[in-house]
Amino acid sequence: MQARVAAVRIHAHALAEELPTHQHRQGQLAMVLRGTVTCEVPGALWMAPLHGGFWIPGGVPHSLRVSRGGNVCFLFVEDAAAVMPPTCCALGISPLLRELILRLVVVAGDPQCEPRAQRLHAVLLDELVRMPTEALYLPVSEEPRLRRLLDALMRDPSDRTTAAQWASRLAMSERTLTRLVQLETGMSFGRWSQRLRLIVALQWLTSGLSVQQVANDLGYDSVSAFIAMFRKAMGQPPARYLAQRR
Repeated sequence: MQARVAAVRIHAHALAEELPTHQHRQGQLAMVLRGTVTCEVPGALWMAPLHGGFWIPGGVPHSLRVSRGGNVCFLFVEDAAAVMPPTCCALGISPLLRELILRLVVVAGDPQCEPRAQRLHAVLLDELVRMPTEALYLPVSEEPRLRRLLDALMRDPSDRTTAAQWASRLAMSERTLTRLVQLETGMSFGRWSQRLRLIVALQWLTSGLSVQQVANDLGYDSVSAFIAMFRKAMGQPPARYLAQRR
C-alpha cells in the first residue's frame, strides 16, 4: 500500500480468519464492525470490542484473529501522516470516524475518486488523532505452560480452576506457577485471570449481551459480584461505562 492512508475490509464467513505474525511499515488501526478481533503482539494480547478498535504502530510484529462471522476494517496510516500513539493501545472509534473509514474503503483504488479520497484523508486523520486511548490488554508469555493456561482460559473464560489445580495440571507446584505468572506477566495469578475475564466481558457487553448474561457466562455467583468487579477495575459500573462510549 503506497498511499499515506488506506483502508481494507475483511469478512470472515463460515470460519474464523487467521493472519499469522507479520509486520508492516504503516501503523494499523483494526476497527470491529461485527464479531471480535484478537491481536497478539510481543508480550500482550489485545481484544477489540464491537465498534471499537486497537492501534498497532508501524514495525510491530503482530498476529490477528477475526471471529467466525466477523467483519473488520483495517486502516493503514504512514508515520508521517499523523501523530499517533507510539505503543499499542485500545482506541475509541467515533461514529464520524467509522463512517469516514467505511467511505474510504469504497473509493480506494478508483483513480476517478482520487481527489475525493484525498479530501477524506484530511478529515479522517483530523478525527483519528482525537480518539481516546485505553491501555486495556492482557500480558502474555511464550512460556509453553503459560500458553497452555492462556489457551484454555480463552476457550472457556468461565473456568474457575484454582491456581493449585492449574499447577497440578501443568506438572508444577502452586508456588512455582504463581511465581512464573508474576515473573512473565507482572501480575498475580488472580489479577491476571480477572483481567482476561474483564476484557472478554467488554467484548460481550459491546456485542449486545446483557450484564446478567455476561455475569452468568463468566461464572460469577451473582450479577452484583460481576458489577463490583467491573466497577473496581474500570471505575464505574458496566452500564455507565458503555453509555459513555456510544
